[in-house]
Amino acid sequence: MALAVILGGGESGYGSAVLAAVKGYDVLLSDSGSLREPYRTQLVERNIPFEEGGHTLEKILKAEFVVKSPGIPETAPVVRAIREKGIPVISEIEFAGRYLAPQTRTVCITGSNGKTTTTTLIYEILRAAGFRASLAGNIGQSLALQVAEIPQADQPDWYVIELSSFQLDGMYDFRADIALLLNITPDHLDRYDHRMENYVASKFRITQNLRPQDLFVYNGEDPETLGWLPRVLPSLAAETCAFYAKKGEGAVRYDTETGMMSWGDGFRFPAAEMRIKGLHNIANALAAVVACRRAGVPDEVIMQTLREFGGVEHRLEPVATIDGVEYINDSKATNVDSVWYALQAMTRPTVWIAGGTDKGNDYAVLMPLVREHVKALVCMGLDNAKLVRSFTGVVPVYDTASLEDALKACREAAEPGDTVLLSPACASFDLFRNYEDRGEQFKKAVRSMAE
Repeated sequence: MALAVILGGGESGYGSAVLAAVKGYDVLLSDSGSLREPYRTQLVERNIPFEEGGHTLEKILKAEFVVKSPGIPETAPVVRAIREKGIPVISEIEFAGRYLAPQTRTVCITGSNGKTTTTTLIYEILRAAGFRASLAGNIGQSLALQVAEIPQADQPDWYVIELSSFQLDGMYDFRADIALLLNITPDHLDRYDHRMENYVASKFRITQNLRPQDLFVYNGEDPETLGWLPRVLPSLAAETCAFYAKKGEGAVRYDTETGMMSWGDGFRFPAAEMRIKGLHNIANALAAVVACRRAGVPDEVIMQTLREFGGVEHRLEPVATIDGVEYINDSKATNVDSVWYALQAMTRPTVWIAGGTDKGNDYAVLMPLVREHVKALVCMGLDNAKLVRSFTGVVPVYDTASLEDALKACREAAEPGDTVLLSPACASFDLFRNYEDRGEQFKKAVRSMAE
């Protein structure tokens, strides 16, 4: 039997290993670190071979193909060795896509910001309309595991798939039925030779293989998207649809004067009725409206779900109000653009918590919003020099190296009627496992204060 090697033993890797075993491959899952639970135990129970703490190249280089987890960079020695041998390297989504049921369709969402919110909103709308829908990609259970464990006859009507640039990099034959590109702003440039054009090209891989009956939805006001689009349009067979959230132009738009979201043929919805706030969420909702109308969802179902949808965890998530001060968890904001939207959505004086592992951020774009909304900046990280240097003299700056000290500084700076906003603009790895861990610890600490 042919050997399928799976690099990385997280959600994506574990699901790929299970799918490969189900489809009759010899399997080796290889992880340079220690496997986390429950994946390790489940691999043992399924009798799927694995190694941890390093890679055995002699075995790996016998693979017919390799499924690489998105967190592993191309510069990793094991990946370089695989490439030199000429062995195909694909993503979990590419692998799982080979085995999708004929009746199953996909909505695929990418972008630098807003992916999780838009993906979840589309999923909720489809479910409310009575479709069998399932989340996959960067959210929920891996697509590979779902394809492996759900019989083809019982596969959902729609997989709603959140796609990072890293997942798109390993996709070649996979095709979306509805593809959404929400925006492109600098992020993860360390993985793209610090060249923005490489990152943009990666995002546009979501348009690969689209057919005339498919749909490509994009942000008609995003400069990077509009700059690259002419390179794609000559060979793009799919129908295209742009949405506009700022200027009120185009068929799918938000009018800032009337407060109405609309689509030329009659869809009209007041954005003020949405539970999730901010211009960025209006843009996310417009994209979701386009996708769900194309999927056949009635307008009244879309509108009702827009009224009820409360957003996603770690994205402008209200935590508690303590002594008149509102605490908001926006830990998912790991780049400057996400923070821009968060600050833009603030309606009260804001004590802003930022910091972590800087990804080459340029904070200049935030200056107008900081001057308008922020009364103090609390830097939380092991190296806050860049943040401190950027905002000293603009607002009071507190330099802290732990969550506990950061919250002490917030209590000192905040008054009744203020908001404390955790919106880091940075990765979390200096103090936390990931942005989820950062957000969970923040919420736990805030709730302890409330008690």
